[in-house]
Amino acid sequence: MPNLHQFDVVVVGAGGAGLMAGLYASRGAKTAVISKLYPTRSHTGAAQGGIGAALGSLEEDHPEWHTYDTVKGSDYLGDQDAIEFMCNEAIDAVLELEHMGLPFDRTPEGRISQRPFGGHTNNETGKPVMRACHAADRTGHMILQTLYQQCLKNKVTFFDEYQVLDLLITDGKAAGVVAVELSTGALHTFHAKAVILATGGHGRIFEVTSNAYAYTGDGAALVLRRGLPLEDMEFFQFHPTGIYKLGILITEGVRGEGGVLINGKGERFMAQYAPKVKDLASRDVISRAIYTEIREGRGVNGQNYVYLDVRPETVNKFASLDSRLRPDGSAYTVTGEEILAKLPDIVDFCRVYLGVDPVTQMMPIQPTAHYTMGGIPTNKYGEVVVGDKSTVFPGLYAAGECACVSVHGANRLGTNSLLDIIVFGKHSGLKAAEYAGKAALPLLPVDAEKEANGQFDSLRNGSGKENTFDIATEMKKTMFDLVGIYRTGKGMEEAIDKVKELKDRYRKVRVTDTGRVFNTELLNAWELGNMLEVSDVTAQCALNRTESRGGHSREDFAKRDDQNWLRHTLAIVTNGKVEVSYKPVTITKYQPKERTY
Repeated sequence: MPNLHQFDVVVVGAGGAGLMAGLYASRGAKTAVISKLYPTRSHTGAAQGGIGAALGSLEEDHPEWHTYDTVKGSDYLGDQDAIEFMCNEAIDAVLELEHMGLPFDRTPEGRISQRPFGGHTNNETGKPVMRACHAADRTGHMILQTLYQQCLKNKVTFFDEYQVLDLLITDGKAAGVVAVELSTGALHTFHAKAVILATGGHGRIFEVTSNAYAYTGDGAALVLRRGLPLEDMEFFQFHPTGIYKLGILITEGVRGEGGVLINGKGERFMAQYAPKVKDLASRDVISRAIYTEIREGRGVNGQNYVYLDVRPETVNKFASLDSRLRPDGSAYTVTGEEILAKLPDIVDFCRVYLGVDPVTQMMPIQPTAHYTMGGIPTNKYGEVVVGDKSTVFPGLYAAGECACVSVHGANRLGTNSLLDIIVFGKHSGLKAAEYAGKAALPLLPVDAEKEANGQFDSLRNGSGKENTFDIATEMKKTMFDLVGIYRTGKGMEEAIDKVKELKDRYRKVRVTDTGRVFNTELLNAWELGNMLEVSDVTAQCALNRTESRGGHSREDFAKRDDQNWLRHTLAIVTNGKVEVSYKPVTITKYQPKERTY
């Protein structure tokens, strides 16, 4: 077979999770990392505010507090054994990144600096705690650069700008992947003992999103097409502070540095929604609060946005009113220079895209589709699991946003995404290398490239009656309007019908570019197929869950229902139809109770 490659472990995706997995797998196995982007362009680089760990650099903190905040933030849908594992691993994970060379900001004493973040609290006082370790407001970028350097040092083999099209399975085991080399259009088969999927999320199914254009649900679609399940796909997080209309993220670190939310009447409004922590409540709470303010006519000038205010005079005023003190007991005050030093990228974003200077002006913001809590079900070692008994699927692993451990449950706390990719990227790499050291190389399927060829052929030979861009635009608007921050049964039924119509129309798409070299039209059309599959599953799972929990907020079922819905959703696609089943949530220490902030 031409273009055949053999490795012990193949990692799909070169963001933080993929690089961490590749680095650790390479220490015990011959490892390749395949990415449709150059690794340092991966979306981890957009993560701004910090990585959570109870270091206690500036004040008392404990992994147990971090664990409870994560369980509470998940609206009690997170699996508590996995959450405790992640939070206990967090301190060593951050120190390891530091030892790899990551340039964290420092306290005057030389410790890793930390800032408050939404939902992270001192469990004894209920007040915000400084737990987010940061490198200015470009923490993800620094993680990506650091890990890529380590992978090169450790001689990981990279296949950059290769799009994976199919997951190969033989005798119930992962056997590799098939990918297209973007620079030539040639198909390549990667034969492996273990496959780690680290392909990121699928926020591009929504009209307004903080996600990169590459976030098209590729890994989720790969496993769906192979009859494997996705977990908790109804839970998607809308970050409260995206740049108005553009969706570009403004980090929660702005509020961690004292920024506050202001409505169109000039009022700081979060005190009525979260009296204890106000602007540092969890993301689902703040996103709904902003949306409520807008719906009730308190948006700025009647428009669909409010203000985020981090001007020094505002920060200092409310720090005084909130009795916010520095660790040494002195009054908390900031200057314009400090804002520029701590949030340089945010200041640049606002100046470039909005013509607004955050040091002297308020920023117009609205919630933006940001992060999927659902994904490919795994255990805490990154092994993909299937069914209500969480049976391990041999040779297949997943990590990062495409995976569902589940440590985020119904709502992810800020800073836990970067922690997720580091902890579970590491352990999926270790576990895959361990498996590869014991397993024989599985047989390749007959006609391994048949499925991948078929997908491209259908796009090259469609009737041409439909246009990729038109279908994508309608899908994104439908999902944002009807399966967004607030949902109703009627609206989601409409969304499911619309997505079905769009899937039928998608079969009539025909790409006009017949070239083989960097055929972006063909790749965009293929990615649209992934997004339609993921949209269908997301809407179906959301319609089935007749309660409100975390990021899933139904106006027709406004209450959380632990009696009937304290369980994970599993969805597979059989003959084009979404089939939904369930499995229990793992509860160890913390019994569900009402969340208060």
